[in-house]
Amino acid sequence: MSDRPHDQRLPRDGSADRRPLPLEAALDRVGDRWSLLVVEALLDGPRRFGELGDALPGIAPNILTDRLRRLERGGIVRSTPYQERPTRLAYSLTADGRDLASALRLLADWGARRSSDAEPLRHATCGTPLEARWYCPTCTIVVEDADAPDERYL
Repeated sequence: MSDRPHDQRLPRDGSADRRPLPLEAALDRVGDRWSLLVVEALLDGPRRFGELGDALPGIAPNILTDRLRRLERGGIVRSTPYQERPTRLAYSLTADGRDLASALRLLADWGARRSSDAEPLRHATCGTPLEARWYCPTCTIVVEDADAPDERYL
């Protein structure tokens, strides 16, 4: 077992109690394909259930219902009634859900660079494919891999 903090998943006494890794905690909230696609479908604004179904070809209505409920319990999505009888809901992202957009863009960029079929995100003004970069707001510089420490904590 390594001495790095992120590798120390189990307490030294060998008990099963441990703190989840940061990535593990994130995956517990949105760790499946459909949840991430639901979040992506809501990035442009609120949608009704049927609109989400149309935006996500192949998702069964029961799966969409389950993912929306999970995301709502996780504080990622909020539902708002737009009709009383029968009750119908519109879904939108919470602040946490909008924060997740940055991670989704990184994941989409990674996927597009590794697929001949996927279209990369492009700059609306000139059409150039966008590149994701780490930025330090204190130093106001883009951090290159060579400047980053060897140890990374996810």
